[in-house]
Order: sequence, then structure tokens, then C-alpha cells
Amino acid sequence: MPRVDADLKLDFKDVLFRPKRSSLKSRSEVDLQRTFTFRNSKQTYSGIPIIAANMDTTGTFEMARVLSKLWCLGVTSVLCPFQHTLFTAIHKHYTVEEWKNFAANHPECLEHVAASSGSGSGDLDKLCAIAEAVPALKYICLDVANGYSEHFVDFVKAVRGKFPMHTIMAGNVVTGEMVEELILSGADIIKVGIGPGSVCTTRIKTGVGYPQLSAVIECADSAHGLKGHIISDGGCSCPGDVAKAFGAGADFVMMGGMLAGHDQCLGDLIEKNGKKFKLFYGMSSDTAMKKYVGGVAEYRASEGRTVEVPYRGDVESTIRDVLGGVRSTCTYVGAAKLKELSRRTTFIRVTQQSSQMFA
Repeated sequence: MPRVDADLKLDFKDVLFRPKRSSLKSRSEVDLQRTFTFRNSKQTYSGIPIIAANMDTTGTFEMARVLSKLWCLGVTSVLCPFQHTLFTAIHKHYTVEEWKNFAANHPECLEHVAASSGSGSGDLDKLCAIAEAVPALKYICLDVANGYSEHFVDFVKAVRGKFPMHTIMAGNVVTGEMVEELILSGADIIKVGIGPGSVCTTRIKTGVGYPQLSAVIECADSAHGLKGHIISDGGCSCPGDVAKAFGAGADFVMMGGMLAGHDQCLGDLIEKNGKKFKLFYGMSSDTAMKKYVGGVAEYRASEGRTVEVPYRGDVESTIRDVLGGVRSTCTYVGAAKLKELSRRTTFIRVTQQSSQMFA
């Protein structure tokens, strides 16, 4: 018989941070760097844990070159006392030759990028070829829409067997028991989120999903109990949402739509009525399916939108805005380090985020 879980589940829009006493004098005192040692790979990561999503419009080599720069209070500087980098999950459609060229020309980026892969036939062979061509690569992102299949769990085990020293990201899931399953199968970082993305239509087409804030809270609890980590993947539409994901316990936050429309995104500029746009689409959209596999198969439905995003120039200005917002959050709740944010977080339920008078 069907059952209904009547426990309250919340999304980013349903809460705000409650401010708390703070000894911080300025946003400049907040350190956004995190350092993690991963359960299975034993590797250590250090940087600002924000990830460009492995969509072909945002998870580009061009994006990686910008995000792997040194960031200080939103400004790049070699003189900065806080020298950090952001992370890029590179989309899975680059060829091995393109990976070799990127690695040869930008070896400094390889510490902060992941090679993405599906779990289909041929995916493991291509992943092995990339790893052989780029031995300095340390991170692998195993990305499927439905991380609950037994096939995917077996695939994670197989990849761990092939790459015992690499750090493996895997998902997507939204419940604690599957987070534990994937960590115990060899993954280090679990991608959390089903349907929250701005160009994802999974919830509409399938009726499947989970409010993202609650998913992050519950999955972080399960992962951290096993010394694993999670990525909040999807659902962020503004810097405040990124901060809420960290406050809920996410170790990393992955952004797609917030990074769309920039110079570093794949695709040509489109001009309409004197305004400039770039295409942004889900990787299960009709656009992506036609581009990579000749169209949507008869047995399935497209689960992604294609939208025209206003052109936004260089991504650096957006990154400054995001980092500045998260720093401000930390000052409001008294967290001197991003690491402290979840411990300083009390969410309050709300019916309205902000006044929409001039929205």
C-alpha cells in the first residue's frame, strides 16, 4: 500500500537565517576556504567549495580556467593573504584529445576539476582513457539522473576498483540511506538533488523529487556519520540560497543556472531586439539529446528545459557577488569561517523571502 510521509520538508524559499551576536567587524574577516580529507581516496582538498555544474554550458574548460584563479574577498590577487580557488565539474562530452590539450596548456587547473562520466556502456572505457592521458587528474564525477539503481551502485564499485586513489563524486540522490550506500560502495562525495534545478523538469514529468533544503540536511547527517561529504546540487537562484545550502550542512554547493549566460559558457551569443542571450538547457533536455545522441529515445521523455539566458559578461562579477553574499551571511550569524556556518545556523520558517514590489 502507498504511504505518505507527513513530516515537514522544506526548500530554500521556505526559510531565512536567524541573525546572531557576532564579534566580526567586517566581511573581510570571513574565511571561505574549506579543507577536507576524503574517506575513500584519502586525498585532501583545499579551496572554496563551490562547483560549476557538469552541464555542457557551464562545466567548460573556459569556466575552469577562471574558477581556478586565486580569489581574495572577491578579487583576484597574487598578494592576497587568502588564496583560494573554486571547482569545476567538467562535462562528459569533451574528447580525450581535448582533455590532453587542456592539461598541457593549463596544468594549474587540474587540482580543481573533475572528469564527468555517465554509467552507460563505453563510459568507463572513456574515463580510463582520460585518466591515462591526464595522470594529474584527481577527481571523477559519476553523474546520473537516478542514483538509486543497483546498476549505478555496481558502477560506482567498479570505478572505485579501477581508481583506488581518485576522489569520486557520485549521484544524484536525496535520501540518507542511499547516501550511505554510495559511500560504502566507494564514493567520497555524494551529489544531492533530484529535480531542483532551474532547467530540470523531472518533478513535472515524473512526480519524483525532494525539497532541497531538507534533502541537504538529512543527507549531510548521513554522510558525515560515515566521514563522507555531500554536494548540494541544484535549487540555488541567488547568493542567499548558496549560503542556506552551506548552513544546512552541505560541504560543497554546485551551481548551474547561476553561472549560465557568461562568456565562459558554451554556445553562441543570440541577439533579439537589441538584447543578447545565451542558451542554457538541462542535460536531459530535447536540445542536449539531439546534440549528443540524435534525439530523445522513444521509451523516455525529455526531462529538461531550454531557455535563453540574458548575456551576463565575464563570470568573475557573478562569483564576486556569490562570495560576497556568503561572507555577509557569515557575519550575520557570527561565523568567522565557512566551516562554522552550519554550527551557527538557525533557520526560521517564512511565507515570504522578500518584498516583490520592484522584482
